[in-house]
Amino acid sequence: MSHEFEMSMVGELNYFLGLQIKQMHDGIFISQAKYAKSLVKKFGLENAKHCDTPMSTTLKLSKDASGKDVDQSLYRGMIGSLLYLTASRPDICFSVGVCARYQANPKESHLVAVKRIIRFVNCTSNHGIWYSFDTNPSLVGFSDADWAGNCDDRKSTSGGCFFLGNNLVSWFCKKQNSISLSTAEAEYIAAGSACTQLMWMKQMLADYGLEQGTLTLFCDNMSAINISKNPVQHSRTKHIDIRHHFIRELVESKTIALEHVGTNDQLADLFTKPLDTIRFGNLSKSIGISGLV
Repeated sequence: MSHEFEMSMVGELNYFLGLQIKQMHDGIFISQAKYAKSLVKKFGLENAKHCDTPMSTTLKLSKDASGKDVDQSLYRGMIGSLLYLTASRPDICFSVGVCARYQANPKESHLVAVKRIIRFVNCTSNHGIWYSFDTNPSLVGFSDADWAGNCDDRKSTSGGCFFLGNNLVSWFCKKQNSISLSTAEAEYIAAGSACTQLMWMKQMLADYGLEQGTLTLFCDNMSAINISKNPVQHSRTKHIDIRHHFIRELVESKTIALEHVGTNDQLADLFTKPLDTIRFGNLSKSIGISGLV
């Protein structure tokens, strides 16, 4: 690049677009510790009780039409601040996304849920993503779905995460646009969304000179995997929007291979549902979330 542009070395990179960068001999640690602490202070929760997870496993948020109204500006400000933090904190991506659905008419129950996320951030403000130098250039993905998890419209939530070697490089958490009639359908649609992301990343890596062979996408639902491999339209699948069926072509051409993964090893669980303390901690560690000592 120095042959094309005038460049100068101004020292080791420490900050980039709000991200704190810590470079070490065996990897790079990216966090938003300074921003996380200022966020907690901004909303006056520095001394609040700490939480081990960002969302309770027993919580089922809904529109709560009869609930007590809260300040919309305050609620939206909290959501906006937390959304910015998800750039380096995929462990709160799901919980923030769920709470963000109720910005139009927030209730006290929603505010309590958001404050819990901030309390969790308060005790994990030094957490971020670790990128190891000891890795390989193979691109793999995990996809999952929480069937009918939304209490208001019974739509499912798709989640996925993608790794270059053992380093997390992309993730998503999104409510599906249509209602799924079965777990298999929800998982199949989630896998389709993950495939689009994998294909985009494959092309991007090719531009950088990193050619990929058959990409592996891990799914924990055998029915969804079988649907992707069976070209016959059965009554249980013919109603699924045609845009989701392109996954069959990718599997048939061996562009993508759908492989089964056990539920306990499904890393995308972190992006589809609230988890208990032990499982949340294990999955967070598995995707590279850690605290810099």
